[in-house]
Amino acid sequence: MAGRFRWTVVFLLFAVTIINYIDRSSIAFAAHLIQSEFDLSSTRLGLVMGAFGIGYIISTLFGGIGVDRFGSKVVLASTLALWSFAIGWTGAATGFVMLYTARTVLGLAEGPSFPIMEATITKWLPPEERATALSGALVAVPVALAIGSPLVSILISAFGWRVMFFTLCILGLVWLPFWLIFFSNTPSKSKRISEQEQAFIEAKQKRAGEHFERHVPSSAEWRQLLTNPTLLANYWAYFVFGYFIFFFMSWMPEFLRKSYDLKLSQVGYFAFLPWALAAVLLLFFGPWSDRILRRTNSLRKARSFQIAGTQLFAAIAILPASMIDNLYVAMASITLAVGSSLAANAAYYAVITDLAPRSAGTAMGIMTIWFAAAGFLAPVITGYALDLTGSFQPAFWLLSLLAASSVIGVFLFHHPDRHKQQ
Repeated sequence: MAGRFRWTVVFLLFAVTIINYIDRSSIAFAAHLIQSEFDLSSTRLGLVMGAFGIGYIISTLFGGIGVDRFGSKVVLASTLALWSFAIGWTGAATGFVMLYTARTVLGLAEGPSFPIMEATITKWLPPEERATALSGALVAVPVALAIGSPLVSILISAFGWRVMFFTLCILGLVWLPFWLIFFSNTPSKSKRISEQEQAFIEAKQKRAGEHFERHVPSSAEWRQLLTNPTLLANYWAYFVFGYFIFFFMSWMPEFLRKSYDLKLSQVGYFAFLPWALAAVLLLFFGPWSDRILRRTNSLRKARSFQIAGTQLFAAIAILPASMIDNLYVAMASITLAVGSSLAANAAYYAVITDLAPRSAGTAMGIMTIWFAAAGFLAPVITGYALDLTGSFQPAFWLLSLLAASSVIGVFLFHHPDRHKQQ
């Protein structure tokens, strides 16, 4: 028996991602109170929520390069301390400028998070377990949003929005000692993994032609990361994936409140549904991708088809929310669209490890720039459109068009078997 300590590492990533996403999404549930207290238009509120994406864009690429060069342990420890500070700073805000700055700093601090996850799983898991491991870690995203929705709503209702942010500030600091005690950058540097498990992991990686050391990508590797057609299609599809997440993470509470006159406590429980379905589907789709790869030895069938299929379903599923004025139809539409869009999350990451294992942190940093751009654009465009039209309908149509564009891009250009780095 090889041992299972590598799955403890995956659980550590799962736990910190829970904290990460509760922190970044919590402002949506305080949005109405913040907007009223500081007399913000929907456009300015959108700018505040989108400021996270600006910070994210700045730090995610450099965070990925830092992970490849210095390792996950020190990068995550330092950035987590900074984002805990930023959450507390949000609770102390006195106006638009302070809110905007706090959200920008939060984005700066959280930017390296997914490059860290990508690089860590690449080093700690053999290739045929990575989509499963990624789905196990990434399911934290919808789980955090599902449990965070009612939790944050309860905290705001009971203690106010400022105390809610101060409470969340503590969560990451509680997790940090576990990371420092149990984690090492590679299995070979860990004192807690068995010799049998270390040998098992290294043998599988060696068989796949993978060798890991602290690594600065060469100019040839940079060209691969920036021109490979499969990676480019993956980046665009991941942008669309991010647009779905940031739109609903930022504006779903306000959509439910404005469109259907729901109270904050009701919003929290309705918002639970899409993320709960996404969590269930993500747990299924990641291992399914690995099973297809083992059975067919085709990355196209295991990764590309899953990404295109889920985005196609999301493009169709979101349309009823824009056309039928009924709370239950809207929630069914949103739940299916969000669940489908998030289901293939692990596949995006797996494509990075499949095509660029030695530069996984840097490659993930590049891909996360697209995700970060969505984190800025989705809240800002929606806020502007809401002030302009007074309706969420244009935002839903844009979601559908973006998802359709990613399907076309994947079918035409996403050929990981053909474009795999030799």
